[in-house]
Amino acid sequence: MALGLSACENTPTARVAKPAVARSAENVGGMRALITAAKQEGTLRAIALPRDWADYGGLINGFEKKYGIKVTVEDPLGHSEDEVDTLRKRGNRPTAPDVIDVGETFARKAAAQNLLAPYRVAAYDSIPRSQKDSKARWYNNYGGYISIGCDANRVRVCPATFADLLQPGYKSLVALEGDPPRSATAFDSVYAAALANGGSFDDIQPGLDFFAKLKRIGNFNPLNSDSATVEDGQTPISINWDYINLHYVDQLRDKGVNWQVAIPFDGSFAQYFALAINKYAPHPAAARLWQEYLFSPEGQNLRLRAYARPVLMDAMRQDGTLDKAAAARLPTVEGTPQFPTDAQLEKAKETVTQGWAKAVSG
Repeated sequence: MALGLSACENTPTARVAKPAVARSAENVGGMRALITAAKQEGTLRAIALPRDWADYGGLINGFEKKYGIKVTVEDPLGHSEDEVDTLRKRGNRPTAPDVIDVGETFARKAAAQNLLAPYRVAAYDSIPRSQKDSKARWYNNYGGYISIGCDANRVRVCPATFADLLQPGYKSLVALEGDPPRSATAFDSVYAAALANGGSFDDIQPGLDFFAKLKRIGNFNPLNSDSATVEDGQTPISINWDYINLHYVDQLRDKGVNWQVAIPFDGSFAQYFALAINKYAPHPAAARLWQEYLFSPEGQNLRLRAYARPVLMDAMRQDGTLDKAAAARLPTVEGTPQFPTDAQLEKAKETVTQGWAKAVSG
C-alpha cells in the first residue's frame, strides 16, 4: 500500500481530470496533485460523525494536522438514513456533505439512487471483494461485533446474552443506539437478536419478535443510547458495536462509570461500515483525499486503536503496517465471521422497515 501511494505521487498521467470526476488519484495527476487541490479547497464537509465513534476524533484531528484542511461535521449524532436523505435533498448545493459513513445496506441504497461518485482509493484492490462495490461507489472501512454494554454500578448482574435481556431484573433498561429503520447499528442489533432466537440471514423476523417481547415485558428502553445517556445512567444497558462499548469503558472510567462489555455468543453478528463520496461533493478533492487517508495505514491503525477492526487488517498484517499491540487488545471471538448476502440484506431491511414500529408500539 505504501509503495502504491508512492507510485501515485511520482507517476505522471496523460489524462488529467478535474477532482469532481476523478475515479482515482492518478486521474488528477497523482497524490501530490490531489493533495494540492484539496488544500486549495481547504474544507471537508462531513455528516453524522461523532468524535467518540471508532476514533473519528483522532481521524479528524490527524487529517486536519496532516493536510491543513478544516473538517466540519453536521448532525454528529445522525444515522445512516439521515445521511442518505441529506445527500438526496441537498443535491448540488454548497451545503451538501462531501462524504458519508453508513451501514452497507444504506450505501447500496445511495448507490442505487445514483448519489455516489465512483472512486478507487490506492488500497482498493486490497479490500476484500465482499466488502466493496464492484464499481467503487462505496467500500467498507471498519467493523466489529454487536455487543451488550452494561453499567455494573447500576445493574446488579450484567447480561451476557440476548436471552439474559429477557430476565425480569432489567425493566426499562435495554436500549438501542437508534431506530432500526434509520440506524445501521440498531438494524444490525435486530439481526443479531434474530440469530439468537432461531432466525438466520434469510429470516430476521425473530429479531423483531424478540424486541416486541422485550417491549411487552417492560424491559425495552426507547431512548436512543449514546455516550451522554450512558454516562448519566439513562441507558444502563446498551446494545451497540463492541468498539463503541469498549470505548465507553475507557472514556467513562474516570467519571465513575463501571461499563462492562459482552459479545453475546447466542447472537454473534459482525458487520462493517461503508465510506462513500457524494456525487455532487462541494469539495471533491478533499473528499477523495479523506478517503485515501481513512484507507491508509495511519487511518486504519487509528481505527484499530479504538477497538474497531479495519477492513485492511489482514493486508496490513501481511505487509507489516498493522499496529500489533492495538490488534492484541481486541476482544476474542469464536469462529470466522459470516456476512449476509446482498439479497439477504435487502430482504431484511425491508422486513425491519415495515415491521419495527408495530413491534415496539403500544
